[in-house]
Amino acid sequence: MSTRISVNVNKIAVLRNSRGGHEPDVTAAARACLEAGAHGITVHPRPDRRHVVAEDLPPLAALTAQFGVELNIEGNPFAPPRPGYPGLLALCEQARPAQVTLVPDSDGQLTSDHGFAFDGDTAALAGQVAAFAALGCRVSLFVDAGVASLERAAALGAHRVEIYTGPYAQAFAEGDADAALRLCAETARRAQAAGLGVNAGHDLSQANLGAFLAGVPDVLEVSIGHALVGEALYDGLDATVRAYLAILGRGGGA
Repeated sequence: MSTRISVNVNKIAVLRNSRGGHEPDVTAAARACLEAGAHGITVHPRPDRRHVVAEDLPPLAALTAQFGVELNIEGNPFAPPRPGYPGLLALCEQARPAQVTLVPDSDGQLTSDHGFAFDGDTAALAGQVAAFAALGCRVSLFVDAGVASLERAAALGAHRVEIYTGPYAQAFAEGDADAALRLCAETARRAQAAGLGVNAGHDLSQANLGAFLAGVPDVLEVSIGHALVGEALYDGLDATVRAYLAILGRGGGA
């Protein structure tokens, strides 16, 4: 089983948007990542348009199709449409990503920092999962490590879950990641026992990715953006993506 890396190019868009115009070019950056061997591209178009925006999606969809790799679109399916943001479902109807990752973040959130809970009324979420699946998308749900009633995600129609790895990354940086890693591994096993594939993402980096893959079984995909783009400021996108691919090969990913 080989773990794949989908590069999140949101931070390229943030830099572009801070100045206006077209530079740095999001599609060109995504192409550089794919030419270096990345297995896919991830974007999270937010309603406030501070990241990748709706207009970025057609060229990114064409690019990933050209390379024969996956486009993964993240977002909150319950965020209402507004000018410049037609809603997540409408964006996916246009771009037809291979995967959509549903995330329960609010409009004003700086970054995604929690996953869905499954111990309440999940009828609305089930309806959203069905709508995206009807487009032919693989549906992944963002979840916290240790989330209760995780098995219900499969009953909702989801195909995968993405484990939120922020707490693991923080614990790793503090020098004691064992408990966080065990919780991620337990969550992965529970998901897999329920028939769900397992993705992971948030604050993963070259420093902590190898230990994560060695400790968490059968991770199908990692989505990495913030750290990767930051590291690429020093080493370049090509070298940085290749460094991650080397870690995937060493850390249980191949």
